[in-house]
Amino acid sequence: MNSRKEQLDGLAIGILLVCCMFWGLQQILVKSIMDEVAPLFQASLRSIGACALLLVWCRVRGIRLFDRDGTLWAGLLAGGLFAAEFACIYLGLRYTAASRLTVFLYTSPFWVAALVPLFIKSERLRPLQWLGMACAFVAVVFAMREGLSAGNRSAMGDLLGLAAGALWGLTTVSIRANNLTRVSPEKLLFYQIAATAVALPWISWALGESWNLQWSGLAWGSMLAQTVIGAFASYLAWMWMLGRYPATKISVFVFLTPLFALLFGTLLLGESATPTLLLALGLVAVGIVLVNRK
Repeated sequence: MNSRKEQLDGLAIGILLVCCMFWGLQQILVKSIMDEVAPLFQASLRSIGACALLLVWCRVRGIRLFDRDGTLWAGLLAGGLFAAEFACIYLGLRYTAASRLTVFLYTSPFWVAALVPLFIKSERLRPLQWLGMACAFVAVVFAMREGLSAGNRSAMGDLLGLAAGALWGLTTVSIRANNLTRVSPEKLLFYQIAATAVALPWISWALGESWNLQWSGLAWGSMLAQTVIGAFASYLAWMWMLGRYPATKISVFVFLTPLFALLFGTLLLGESATPTLLLALGLVAVGIVLVNRK
């Protein structure tokens, strides 16, 4: 069994960078097909598909998901928080621009940094590391200031994005506080995507979303990527890292995701990469270095 590490190594940094890159692209994938596939229907289908993939993965690798190990209630708590987070994200995208919601969503590391040390004393941040967190967050807001000034200012979307960020942070806190990292990453992920797969279709149905599968090739490709890479592979990697590395140090990397979203917007949507964006990327890098100093 792998022991926990106090510092991020090259493997962790590489996995985090790849995950953040895809999560940045995923914002575009979700938004680009919203006219064809209703938002909560998207979230429901990708969770159901990821559950099926995870069950096959565990069957092939001989990983037992349903043994009694005393984690049921803690797992259901994490799963409920996870499902509520994605309900807020996908509903929020109905009311506000993706870039604006993303700023509020990626307040999650602050919840982790503030609350995890209450339960795990070894993950307490020093003043210099708090400075790194502040640098990273200011960079995100700074990079998006132009888009925010011209974007949808709907209070509902803002509140849903902020709620999603809090729920993401609280999911990580509940996992660490209840020592759910002692179970396999597969079981930890199953609690979360299974709860989402059960809950979100009912919310989608209650909101009257259209359920049809007459989609374009773009929509099928988006859903395939969201399911296989997003809800299955990248989240499984994240659960593995939560059990091996300090949550406070890996969480700061998520500040890269909205900046990658801006970069992909430049490449795929023809938006300009301004000096502001490049400066913000540098400031995020400084923040990550400060948080991960020994």
